[in-house]
Amino acid sequence: MALKHKGTEAAAVDQEPKKRKRVGFAATDAGIEPNDCIKIFAVKNEEEVGSTNCLQIEPVDLNHFFGEDGKIYGYKGLQINVWLSMVSFHAYVDVSFESKCQGGKGVTDLEVPLKSIFGESLLKKDEFLQTFSRDRDYVRNTVADGEVVQLDSSKKDAISNSDNKDSIIEVIRLGMQNANAGLLYSRLVSLVLLLVDGANPIDVTDPKWEIYVAVKRSSENELSNNSKVEMLGFATVYHFFYYPDASRMRIGQILVLPPFQSQGHGRLLLEAINSVAISKNAHDITVEEPSEYLQYLRACMDTVRLHSFEPINPAVSSVVSFLKENNLSKRTTKSDSSPPTSLVDQVRQNLKINKKEFLRCWEVLIYMNLAHENQRCVENFRLLISDRVKGEILDTDDGVMDNAKKVVEIPNDYDHDMTFVMFRSEGGEVGDSGMGKNEGDEAKQVEQLNQLVEEELDEISNIAKKVSSLILKV
Repeated sequence: MALKHKGTEAAAVDQEPKKRKRVGFAATDAGIEPNDCIKIFAVKNEEEVGSTNCLQIEPVDLNHFFGEDGKIYGYKGLQINVWLSMVSFHAYVDVSFESKCQGGKGVTDLEVPLKSIFGESLLKKDEFLQTFSRDRDYVRNTVADGEVVQLDSSKKDAISNSDNKDSIIEVIRLGMQNANAGLLYSRLVSLVLLLVDGANPIDVTDPKWEIYVAVKRSSENELSNNSKVEMLGFATVYHFFYYPDASRMRIGQILVLPPFQSQGHGRLLLEAINSVAISKNAHDITVEEPSEYLQYLRACMDTVRLHSFEPINPAVSSVVSFLKENNLSKRTTKSDSSPPTSLVDQVRQNLKINKKEFLRCWEVLIYMNLAHENQRCVENFRLLISDRVKGEILDTDDGVMDNAKKVVEIPNDYDHDMTFVMFRSEGGEVGDSGMGKNEGDEAKQVEQLNQLVEEELDEISNIAKKVSSLILKV
């Protein structure tokens, strides 16, 4: 009986629901965006090192330095402070965090990405502090062997700091054959990577590269013969061979250091490059992947130069007269307002402005000379811009939308927005299948085109306003 009873009790126990064991899972580490935890400060003396009250640099997107998904993993309360010397261009990094944690993605090795940004310029704190006295004359010694670019005094005076009569601003040209120039650029690479979106360092071993350095010289005191030389910004230029015996100058990078931005030094660097291109009789000047602001700045400067170039005035007046006297809304073909080929060549030969840049400035000059009170004239100008934009998008001969040319999206396994087919039906008509016939799509295209035209007109107007103000200062 006892045995049976035990069996009955055992069976009863088996029938009771078993309690599940609780299993703890570590919280998934979502990662930290580098720009959220990295702060970079520009410092001029050792007293500013360690302070977060000095000038903070706003870097471009730093994600591409931190692995495939661009995040930092394995840290709680992470803060990375970087102090970058504006004297020697070395850097010191201070990393602090509450704790390390394992959230499934490991712990990011911070040394690797920081080294990829700052390279050999990254120093420990004690050595970094010593550079402010040890390298106080670094910039002056580096540019000592360079060539001072001669500029129009009025241009320098317009940019120079009028509050300090004891200082002068110069642009020094250094070739990469000079070992000091290569070393200087190597120290500046971190600024290029931090502040120029998508930038790649130049090859300092290639003698076709040169660097233009904008500096400010000022006397340290009345009894001293030495001058303090402070770097304001720099630009890199590459010389391509142009058949048969010329060179084409391409601006690779141009950067004004954070403490000196919005003071006209970028303009001074461009003026220096223009001056060298003319004196060396280069074929023309181009820019590698310019930012929107650099394009705007170049357009303003080149339009000012073109405004005082006498051969251009009759051609601009001719186009403006045409816009006053005609009604382009009734046109059946694209209206051609391009400058004469001979003028394009004159501008390139004398001002070293390439054709693409000239055409951009050409529209600004026409706009500046319009009779803005004449509604037909203004509307005709808008139609010229519309024809140009339409032609660039559709690549048609007459700049007018061609109903026989259609773009049809094709689904794919990769990116539905990237695959399309363009076709033209025989006889200039769309087939009976109706493929490509979509009034809604066409209306959307027209709307998008009009938006692009308005953006172009706004840009032209903004450049024209800036040019007008610059002309008044000259």
